[in-house]
Amino acid sequence: MNALFLAAAYLRHHWVRSAVLVFVTALLLAVPLAAQTLLRGAESRLTARAEATPLLVGARGSALDLVMTGLYFSEDRVIPITQADADAVWDSGLALPIPLHTGFSTNGARIVGTSLDYLEFRGLTLAQGRPFAVLGEAIAGATLADRLGLSPGGTLVSSPENLFDLDGTYPLQMDVTGVLSPTGTPDDEALFTDVKTAWVIAGIGHGHDDIVGADGQTPASITQFTRITPANIDSFHFHGDPGAYPLTAVIAVPYDQRAATILRGRYLEADAATQAVVPEDVVQSLVAQVFRIKSLLDAVMVLTGAAALAALGLALFLAWRLRAPEMLTALRLGARRGMIARLVLAETALVLVAALVLAAPIAVILQSQGESIVTWLLATAPS
Repeated sequence: MNALFLAAAYLRHHWVRSAVLVFVTALLLAVPLAAQTLLRGAESRLTARAEATPLLVGARGSALDLVMTGLYFSEDRVIPITQADADAVWDSGLALPIPLHTGFSTNGARIVGTSLDYLEFRGLTLAQGRPFAVLGEAIAGATLADRLGLSPGGTLVSSPENLFDLDGTYPLQMDVTGVLSPTGTPDDEALFTDVKTAWVIAGIGHGHDDIVGADGQTPASITQFTRITPANIDSFHFHGDPGAYPLTAVIAVPYDQRAATILRGRYLEADAATQAVVPEDVVQSLVAQVFRIKSLLDAVMVLTGAAALAALGLALFLAWRLRAPEMLTALRLGARRGMIARLVLAETALVLVAALVLAAPIAVILQSQGESIVTWLLATAPS
């Protein structure tokens, strides 16, 4: 008890040095836990979305780029497929095709042209408003709506993909009809609309602005509308073969396991223009590669931690060397060497206990809120 009393009195007297020691020790204890928790959370987030997606049909090429674009709405550019590829999935009678067109953006968020089947497939529910119903309507993810202050009745304009593309895409003002409930997935940061609206942005669909001349005749003058309204929606139409309209990918939802196996088999030909990938397999392969790197980072962290602990021990040793005259005085007053050793152990124990007390709340927060932290990091990370 005398050793603890003296140790506590000394630490209080030199409170700045003591606080630095406690803080550094707490970081040494908390940082490895934080890294492990965030890595596990990121892995869980990545794999959960992939596991929930049975098959993804897209252009033959990089399976990883296809998955990152179709599932996580990254800005990676993949070779487009066509509506005919989605129709082929439907005509097979083996799966429900859900089209995806993710080629455009607005205010830093992906515009996802799809169908209402996507909302049901992902289990998305509306916190406000109603789903999109006609051309030019859209619903916003929870994070996007919060970031831009969107609510039903608001509007968003698609971003031009190329300022010099005068014959291609045209910015389209879309009416926000609903806001989705938060899910902690990339859906929170996306704007969802009907795939036909995405085709309007692509310039495939347009409306006619009928101008009545002085002679009462109506020339067929075509104008590219920037907004679809009740007054002009009936004039919108699409040119060309519908089967050739572009899509980024198609989510294929097989009706059973047998159907999934048969459908995958139809895309195994090496010279086929399309491929069907299992997102779970692709993401697991990615995670395996990441965790190979993680093992190296763990080794570096162990070495860094050992070096930090050594530096901490050196700081304590030098502090005690500076107190050598003080210890000599205590010995001359009758203190035994065992008392000096107990004093050293008591000070070290008090620093460790204080560091544990400081690190414990960090550990609790990480364990309880780790998933939310990972979700926030994934949502705010640049694409």
